[in-house]
Amino acid sequence: MKTLRDYFPILTWGRHYGRQSLSDDLLAAVIVTIMLIPQSLAYALLAGLPPEAGLYASIVPIILYAVFGTSRALAVGPVAVVSLMTAAAIGAIAEQGSMGYGVAALTLAFLSGAILILMGVLRLGFIANFLSHPVIAGFITASGILIATSQASHILGVSAGGHTLPEMLTALIRALPQVNWITLVIGLSATGFLFWVRRGLKPLLRRMGIGARAADIVTKAGPVLAVVATTVAVWGLGLDAQGVRIVGAVPQGLPPLTLPSFSPDLIGLLIVPAALISIIGFVESVSVAQTLAAKRRQRIDPDQELIGLGAANMGAAFTGGMPVTGGFARSVVNFDAGAATAAAGAFTAVGLAVAAIALTPLIFYLPIATLAATIIVAVLSLVDLGILRRAWAYSRADFLAVAATILATLVMGVEVGVSTGVILSVALHLYKTSRPHVAEVGLVPGTQHFRNILRHEVQTDPAVLTLRIDESLYFANARFLEDYLADRVTPDCDLRHVILMCSAVNEIDLSALESLEAIAHRLDTMGIALHLSEVKGPVMDRLRGTDFLAHLTGRVFLSQHDAWQALRG
Repeated sequence: MKTLRDYFPILTWGRHYGRQSLSDDLLAAVIVTIMLIPQSLAYALLAGLPPEAGLYASIVPIILYAVFGTSRALAVGPVAVVSLMTAAAIGAIAEQGSMGYGVAALTLAFLSGAILILMGVLRLGFIANFLSHPVIAGFITASGILIATSQASHILGVSAGGHTLPEMLTALIRALPQVNWITLVIGLSATGFLFWVRRGLKPLLRRMGIGARAADIVTKAGPVLAVVATTVAVWGLGLDAQGVRIVGAVPQGLPPLTLPSFSPDLIGLLIVPAALISIIGFVESVSVAQTLAAKRRQRIDPDQELIGLGAANMGAAFTGGMPVTGGFARSVVNFDAGAATAAAGAFTAVGLAVAAIALTPLIFYLPIATLAATIIVAVLSLVDLGILRRAWAYSRADFLAVAATILATLVMGVEVGVSTGVILSVALHLYKTSRPHVAEVGLVPGTQHFRNILRHEVQTDPAVLTLRIDESLYFANARFLEDYLADRVTPDCDLRHVILMCSAVNEIDLSALESLEAIAHRLDTMGIALHLSEVKGPVMDRLRGTDFLAHLTGRVFLSQHDAWQALRG
């Protein structure tokens, strides 16, 4: 039974919070805050929202996650993929920049939070397992390509929209004559600098004799350096008068109290995108949280993570934010910086609140191209086209799922892409399990082990046929087993016993039970007895609740070796 500490993990780690934990968390918070300021602004831009929405979405949600979440290193806030999905969801129902667009974003965050909390209360964290890793990898890769392409217009200084790759590329090509060359220089310079910072700055600082921790902090501050340099350049040279787009006035102050819309019509339009955002965000978040927790021999509770992320999204909905989840890059930075507890996130929120109060006037001249460069550099690390090669080499079915997910996402949009991936994953699973591997086995000489007669030198008996079924029996494969047995036993005149070795059968549903009854009846008419061996306890309990065993023409053996000893010869 769950206790109060299970619902409020802060009560667990808070009891042992000391001076060393405080020191570690404060240092991690400083590093993550420096990283999050430009990232938050950039992801708000990606979602089609005012830049301050990104800051607001990184304050209260982080604090709420610190109270309800179970990961001690996860950093919650706007992330690239969720921001893209937000733009795709609300861009179809409201005009960007309008009041309705902002309200739709708040409503989307509210719905996502409600769905996540409901899933957590009902302990439905397992639903995320329906998204296979190849599908997630394909979706994130395609999303990374879409995000980078969508930001190319800001690098070029042109207006070019679109939600799919063909639309974006067509719009970019048409807009090429209107390229603002000053914006292009700023965008390319910022992009090149940020790529160099990721790979070359830290080694350079280390060669100069700077300590590892200090070099790491400076490297993480790379986007801030790009923001400062380009902002000063635009301000000092008056480049905004030359057509360089800037952030402009950003409201100065703490996150406001806001209300999402409870209009049934709007909720009806956003409920499906909210569900997709919730599941995708949860999968990304829990994957990062589990990986980081394992490195410190800690554990997380996926169902409580749903509640923590749900509370974070609720907080965003009522404080002018947008949908949020745990981010990979910022969480790894938080972990590497030494965050000891979730309090590091709360301290980060304080740092961002100070930035929202004191620093927003300083970003008036910040070029949009710099934020676009920040997004491009961040998301290109998510693109992994190598997954196609690895999937092709290992499994054609997985390759089909990955390729279809990538193609559907690029050509038809993010919602269609992830839906395609889920449907394909489930369909391929049903197809594979509908044709289970069935091996005819024999006794390995000198042992009590039974192996495939096609792979090993084994002993067999012409009167005894043993088939090992390597899958649970259910409606999708019940008929397959009937047909397989009919084809195998019909021409074999010497056969007197058929043993179904059930060591790999974890469940037999009603359809499969009816098929087993039909098989037993058909074999009986042919003078062949049907036996079962190595039936697992839970499966046997279900069979005992039926009259199948009473009409079974053979016996149920504890082990396959017992069956072999009793029936051979």
